[in-house]
Amino acid sequence: MTPAEFAQATGATPERVTEHMHHIEHAMAAFDINNPARQAAFLAQIGHESGGLKWIRELWGPTAAQLRYEVRGDLGNNQPGDGRRYAGRGWIQLTGRDNYRRAYQRLRERFPDCPDFEAEPERVATARWAALTAAEFWFNAGLNTLADQGKFETITRRINGGTNGLADRLARWEGAKQALA
Repeated sequence: MTPAEFAQATGATPERVTEHMHHIEHAMAAFDINNPARQAAFLAQIGHESGGLKWIRELWGPTAAQLRYEVRGDLGNNQPGDGRRYAGRGWIQLTGRDNYRRAYQRLRERFPDCPDFEAEPERVATARWAALTAAEFWFNAGLNTLADQGKFETITRRINGGTNGLADRLARWEGAKQALA
């Protein structure tokens, strides 16, 4: 994939492409995001989730929704301050103490130098780990199979819990498919 194709697929600026393309390509290879259908869907989704690789961490207000992250059992947030401490980071916003712990445990099997994200959650917001946590989530959520089947809306629901931003995601997907054709 060329930098221009990568930029078209993600909506990233040339500077962001230079900074992140290598890490994202490495992560895609590690997690079998290895054909145009998978790559187009993955790049479109991370492009949307990050505003074209602009936001590697959730913008914190806190908003009313973000305040609900505090002491939230389904996310494993069981200590005061966990909502902000384990706010969304990475290209697919890893959120919640339990998800940080699981990502660390699964990535450490393949990458022995993986930092403990529960102890150091800010590490998810670095180029390498933002890419690897996104690709690991993608793989473990079965999104390669859905991408092969063209089930982009189902992918969106698995990532987002709904169809938030679907029009932008679809537009990015069309651009990514054109770029990778």
